[in-house]
Amino acid sequence: MIRPSGAHGLDGRPVPVALSRLTHSVAGSLAIGGLSLCLVVTLAVLSIKVAMAMPIAA
Repeated sequence: MIRPSGAHGLDGRPVPVALSRLTHSVAGSLAIGGLSLCLVVTLAVLSIKVAMAMPIAA
């Protein structure tokens, strides 16, 4: 897929739309991955704190 004739790259050649969509999808998936990693780390830290607060049964 090629952009309309009015949209050109820096050197005047037509720029494929798929490249822009691919860039946005990769950036979106990296953002979602980063957020899920932060969530997992937060849950791990909280569960460790809860486990350390529990008394040891003898």
